[in-house]
Amino acid sequence: MSKLKYLFISIDALIADIAWQIQKEGNDVLLYIDNEEVRDIADGFVEKVDDWKEHVDWADVIVFDDVLGQGALAQELRKSGKLVIGGTPYTDQLEDDRSYGQEELKRYGISIIPYKEFFDFDSAIDYVKENPSAYAIKPSGEAQNIKRLLFVGEEEDGKDVIQVLEAYKRVWNDKIKVFQLQKRVKGVEVAVGAFFNGNEFVTPININFEHKKLFPGNLGPSTGEMGTSMYWSEPNKIFNATLLKIAPKLKEEGYVGYIDLNCIVNGNGIYPLEFTSRFGYPTISIQQEGISMPMGQFFYELAQGKITSFKTKKGFQIGVRLLVPPYPFDDTATFNTYSKDALIIFQKLLRFFHQRSLC
Repeated sequence: MSKLKYLFISIDALIADIAWQIQKEGNDVLLYIDNEEVRDIADGFVEKVDDWKEHVDWADVIVFDDVLGQGALAQELRKSGKLVIGGTPYTDQLEDDRSYGQEELKRYGISIIPYKEFFDFDSAIDYVKENPSAYAIKPSGEAQNIKRLLFVGEEEDGKDVIQVLEAYKRVWNDKIKVFQLQKRVKGVEVAVGAFFNGNEFVTPININFEHKKLFPGNLGPSTGEMGTSMYWSEPNKIFNATLLKIAPKLKEEGYVGYIDLNCIVNGNGIYPLEFTSRFGYPTISIQQEGISMPMGQFFYELAQGKITSFKTKKGFQIGVRLLVPPYPFDDTATFNTYSKDALIIFQKLLRFFHQRSLC
C-alpha cells in the first residue's frame, strides 16, 4: 500500500500510540490533542498541530478517538466526502447517556438489568431505603470518565450504597448531575466488540475481559482499566444476542469504527451493562498486536468500507497498563513531584545487557 496521510483528532491523547504505530509503518501522521494539560503526550513521536481543521484537506484518512461531541464532527466530515473513522451523534449518545443506551438495547429486543435514573442524591437515597437491594451507582455524561466514581454495592439491604450516595452528595454534587442505580446481577463480566465499516460488522469479533481495580485480587479503587485479556472469534452466541441486533441502526448512521458492549453473563442470560462506541483504551493497542495486517492499511480499508474480514493471531492477547502516581487520582502536585519526567528502568532488561557486555 502506498504512503497515506492520517490526521488524528484526540480529546485526551488516547490514540497517540496508534498514531505512532501507523507512522512507523511509513505513513505521514499529524496529531491534534484538545486537552491542554496532556498536549505534551507523544512529543517527539508524532508531529502535532494546533488547529486540526486547517489540515482536513491534507488528510487521506481522519480518525476521531472519543465520544463527547466528536461524533457530530466525524459525521459532518464524512458527509463532505472525507474518509473518516469516528462516530455520530447517535453513537455518542449510546455511551454518554447511560439511560439512553439501555433504552436502545430494549428497543432492539436485548435484555437489560433493571435500573432507575436520578438527577439528585436525596431522591436516590430515599429510593434505596424504600427498595433495599444491592445496586451499582453509575454516573452518566462526562462524570462517567472518572472511573473511581463507579460503585458496586455488596450489601443486600443497600446500606453501603446509601453511605456512598451520602458521601457523593457532599463531595461530588457539582460534578455528578445524572446517574443510574442499576440492580446488581452476579455473574462473569465480559465484553463483546467488533469493528463496523459503515455497512456491516467486520469479522472476527473480539471477546475481552477487563481488570478495572487498581490492585490484583480485585482490590482498590476502580480505574478506567488496568489490563485486559482478549481473544478473536467468529460471531458467537453473545455477539448474536447483543451487538448484531443493532447492526441495521449502525448502518443507517454510517458508523465507522469499533463498538463494544460490556455484559454480565450468568446461567439466566446475557445482560448488557454499557456501550463503548469508540476505540477502547488500551484495548485498541492490544488488538493491533493481534491484527495480521498493518494498522494503516486496516484503518484505510475500514474507512473506505471495503474490509469485511481480516486475519488475526490465534490464542489470547494480554495487555497491562504501567502507571505512575497519583493515578487513578488527579493531583498535579504529586504528579510533578514524583512522576513527571521520571526515568523508568526495566531491571531484567538491564541485567541482560550488562551480562552481554561482560562476554
